[in-house]
Amino acid sequence: MPTRRTVMKAGGAALLPAAGYGVSAAARAATPAAVELPEPFSVRMPIPRTLTPVARTATTDFYEMTARTTTISVFQGTTTEVYGYNGEFPGPTIRARAGRRVVIAQTNQLTMDTAVHLHGGHVPPASDGFPLDVIAPGATRTYEYPNRQQATTLWYHDHAHHMESEHVYRGLHGFYLIEDPREEALGLPSGAFDLPIMLRDARFAEDGSLHFEPEDFQNRTTILTNGRPQPYFPVAARRYRLRLVNGSNLRSFVLRLGDGEEMTQIATDGGLLGAPVPTREVRISPGERVEVVVDFTGRSGSQVVLADEHAGAVLRFDVGRAVYDASRVPPVLRPLPALATPDVERKMSLGIDPQDFTFKINGKSFDPNRVDTTIRRGTTEVWEVTNSDAFTIPHNFHLHLVQFRILSRNGQPPAPSEAGWKDTVPLGPGETVRLQATFHGPPGRYVYHCHLIDHSSHAMMATMELTD
Repeated sequence: MPTRRTVMKAGGAALLPAAGYGVSAAARAATPAAVELPEPFSVRMPIPRTLTPVARTATTDFYEMTARTTTISVFQGTTTEVYGYNGEFPGPTIRARAGRRVVIAQTNQLTMDTAVHLHGGHVPPASDGFPLDVIAPGATRTYEYPNRQQATTLWYHDHAHHMESEHVYRGLHGFYLIEDPREEALGLPSGAFDLPIMLRDARFAEDGSLHFEPEDFQNRTTILTNGRPQPYFPVAARRYRLRLVNGSNLRSFVLRLGDGEEMTQIATDGGLLGAPVPTREVRISPGERVEVVVDFTGRSGSQVVLADEHAGAVLRFDVGRAVYDASRVPPVLRPLPALATPDVERKMSLGIDPQDFTFKINGKSFDPNRVDTTIRRGTTEVWEVTNSDAFTIPHNFHLHLVQFRILSRNGQPPAPSEAGWKDTVPLGPGETVRLQATFHGPPGRYVYHCHLIDHSSHAMMATMELTD
């Protein structure tokens, strides 16, 4: 159970997820028993391997994955034991087609229960990774994903009850990319010029081992980019699409390129925005996805650093020669439909109970045997979600099954960068957002929770049931 000390430790340094709440880069040298970090930009950023189906039919791609321990070399001269899907860190990437089913046989070779959640996926309840729908050690469970949603960047990760924070921290996460012809016709950068990039933080001991302690935000001072600290990546002098995923348990990022150079945001959690948004920074809380296009044209021979405002450099792009570039960013990406008239309005409050410092939603800790919210299929609802911890503790809110649109933040219209389809939204202390979603999908149980997953692992989660 979290204590007042651990709660305040996590929250005291974490003022606003929307503003990032990292520690300074110098903190890594001050962390007791920390591994000696390599020189910045001394290792190339790996691109997670795309997994090949073991079988295909006219409608379905079949895959096999195994969660197991493996050792990797994060730092030269040391090895680190991690958990990995197929022994990879991050796990292999699934590239799915909209409207084409994916079936994954997930085998658990760890010594504890696991569960797999496709974050942002519109899936049946048996395949959603409900926290008690676990895969026992040595067992296999089949997950079915219909992919009846537009092209988007999703990710999959563990969701086992009380264990999700440690399992994700130790490596049970990977990319799941849905592609569709409509997006491909836009001419955005693709193929080798479309880069999935997962950012997260970690704490390493002197021997290179990965150290996990709940609410240990301040000591997780090593930033990993696709599993490597401060890597470099060679790029051509042309446009690139960067698919950014925040895979941290607690840390938010505020990312800037070079000396504040302009990027073009094209997508959020649920896919493309209505129109591109020029920006000089990307704000991304745990579980969120942001996609940007960066133009390196005319930069041959230069080095361009992507950095977080608190943690420092996370990735360096080494710009090579110019190559032919037929890509573009059109002025209209995917117009957003008009919102339906809502049928129901609800209020949700996320906060720490001051009596026992437990994490709760609407005053209740998660009970998997209790249904907190019953929803009729096909209804449109507005949820007013408030972070009731008004001083220091950030939260964010993740809704399973559906994407939502943000109607307002603290009474004001959403910023253009979060005006598209979302499934995860940051909430600074005292903040309120109003969200609208239409609940389509098979009947059954799903969850909603804080995706600062050290919090959800400590029961800041609730169950909703979709009914006919």
